[in-house]
Amino acid sequence: MNGSPATSLASASPRAALSSAMTDPFGRTISYLRVSVTDRCDLRCFYCMSEDMTFLPKADLLTLEELDRLCSAFIAKGVKKLRLTGGEPLVRRNVMSLVRSLSRHLTSGALGELTLTTNGTQLAKHARELADCGVRRINVSLDTLDPKKFREITRWGEIDKVLEGIEAARAAGLAVKINAVALKNLNEDEVPGLLRWAHGKGMGLTLIEVMPMGEIGAGRIDQYLPLSLVRARLAQQFTLTDLAESTGGPARYVSVAETGGKLGFITPMTHNFCESCNRVRITCTGTLHTCLGHEDASDLRKPLRASSDDELLAAAIDRAIGLKPKGHDFIIDRRHDRPSVSRHMSVTGG
Repeated sequence: MNGSPATSLASASPRAALSSAMTDPFGRTISYLRVSVTDRCDLRCFYCMSEDMTFLPKADLLTLEELDRLCSAFIAKGVKKLRLTGGEPLVRRNVMSLVRSLSRHLTSGALGELTLTTNGTQLAKHARELADCGVRRINVSLDTLDPKKFREITRWGEIDKVLEGIEAARAAGLAVKINAVALKNLNEDEVPGLLRWAHGKGMGLTLIEVMPMGEIGAGRIDQYLPLSLVRARLAQQFTLTDLAESTGGPARYVSVAETGGKLGFITPMTHNFCESCNRVRITCTGTLHTCLGHEDASDLRKPLRASSDDELLAAAIDRAIGLKPKGHDFIIDRRHDRPSVSRHMSVTGG
């Protein structure tokens, strides 16, 4: 890695939390942390947020130094994979100073992977520095290759900026995986082409079902496309073979013989992934959610700010992990065409 970590952020945590590994009541070890660094985004994808979203006051957000200290406490407690999310993480001012600082945990070996999920609009500016900080792979959210549909989905986005960002990431040596939300009557006919395009560039593709999170001004039953149906359709064109491997997240993977690539399915609705859940999420305000599909919430900002050491913080984390539920409560049907949880994905950290 080039350069040295940002000591101004690293010095925010005088000593790491001392505690055993995090294990929930069902014996699942928590090793994967997803952190939303901002709820703001420069796009307005219609399945994610309403067009006239009201974002949090900037004063409510944790500082970058506080985010560094919080992430470091989780790493000290056994987190091996850390993903920065949003909103769009790369629109947060000076976010690269946080990435540089967190990279010290890669150097020490305490952290196995530092990565992020992005919409790609800011990647052209940051791809090289991300690689220099030890980021080795990223996820880019892209639901269509059609410029007109892209503007429809994002409400005003320009796909050329995203494609430019993807190429910049590949040129910087980053492995890119495309995440695409399957949308009924919108991009379902594009899935085979999206698969060939991604695999043709050496990128992975993961398909995701719509999740009922937050009011978006539209009914999700009209967006929801079961991936069981998508897979059945793909099997008519491609040879799909189940793979046992995992990247530590919720996706189930198949190999595609005709392209030589991998295809992932994230299916919170048709086949949930709760039994092997190793993940928790922190919002940009310091709220810990142990389950994406529950309204559970534990305030970590208060203990974070109450003491300069991490004893109170470690205790609060342990209490929250002890309340992690067995599984989520996502439902989408005509009787339940409303959010299963009130918070938006952009706040939670997708």
